[in-house]
Amino acid sequence: MAGSGLDGPPARRQGETAMVTDTARPGSWSRRGLMGAMGTALLAAPALPGSAAAKPAVPPAPVDIAIRSFPINVFAPGEPTKTVFGRLEYLGGLELQSDYRGFGGLSSIRTDATGQRLTAITDNGQWLTARIDMEGRKPAGLSQARMAAILGPNGRPLADTGNWDVESLWIEGGTAYVGVERTHRIFRFDTFGRDGLTARGVPSPVPMGDRRLPGNRGIEALGVLQRPSPLAGTLVAISERGLNDQGDIRGFLFTSPPREFFVKRTNDFDITDLAFLPNGDLLILERWFSVWRGLGVRIRRIDSANIRPGATIDGPIVMSADLSAQIDNMEGLAVHRDSHGDTILTLISDNNFSFLQRTLLLQFAYRG
Repeated sequence: MAGSGLDGPPARRQGETAMVTDTARPGSWSRRGLMGAMGTALLAAPALPGSAAAKPAVPPAPVDIAIRSFPINVFAPGEPTKTVFGRLEYLGGLELQSDYRGFGGLSSIRTDATGQRLTAITDNGQWLTARIDMEGRKPAGLSQARMAAILGPNGRPLADTGNWDVESLWIEGGTAYVGVERTHRIFRFDTFGRDGLTARGVPSPVPMGDRRLPGNRGIEALGVLQRPSPLAGTLVAISERGLNDQGDIRGFLFTSPPREFFVKRTNDFDITDLAFLPNGDLLILERWFSVWRGLGVRIRRIDSANIRPGATIDGPIVMSADLSAQIDNMEGLAVHRDSHGDTILTLISDNNFSFLQRTLLLQFAYRG
């Protein structure tokens, strides 16, 4: 598919930020092979029910961490001179590693307006913030990285309250929203802009979540609709694979009262994140996997005018790729405009805290 195109407090220190400039990491290709044969099975395997015990413990307070970065200069190794994939131009990427045990499992990402700072969440209930260092137009590493537990209203980590499986993130102004699978809740952090990683979130249930969504296929993407959508300012949530009778994916508009809409599901793709283009159109990041066929990713563009209660939305494929390209379990998508005026897409992968998988950060320029 790679060639198909369109188908708070001061932190405790835990080492200095690091960047490795090797052009290739020994063993990376064998690891990609293992990913194709075995890693996808980990995606399908259920996590231990109702517990985060199988995953690294969250830090009790913000901690600085060191992240090593290995460049990914070519997106499709079989076509090393190719840079355009569908509507996207590949700019560069990184494989990220850290000795900090809690690093990994990145399930959603947001960048600031400049694209220089990222905020991500992990699926064991942690924040990650970092600066994206650039070399020309390519990402060169992450510095000033910090991690911390995502806190609930009483200051306890979400992971200690059963709300550990955080999968979706949106930041609008100084407010952050975090979606939790299994318990079907969305936590709102009104003071995130002021308090950062020490902000406390207040939960609210996903409308009809317990009745309409599978435990491990719940809210996977969050956003606030942008202008010129007639529903601009409305919080929207889309499930990973909560299906209606027609087999399409359920989404929710947090209007008054809340209403449903649906995303047309095709070719066994599930939704992993969303973002908006500068004109307000919606980008949906999707993933499929099969133990036998491997792993795939694609991005679809949706006209924001079509997002309304009861609608089933669909749109053209912007980019698609499989394991012949430098992908992994891609779960995060963010959009910003760079100093050249180009629209930049940043994708990040969730390695499920597995040595068989990789944490990747990839950047593309949108050429639509």
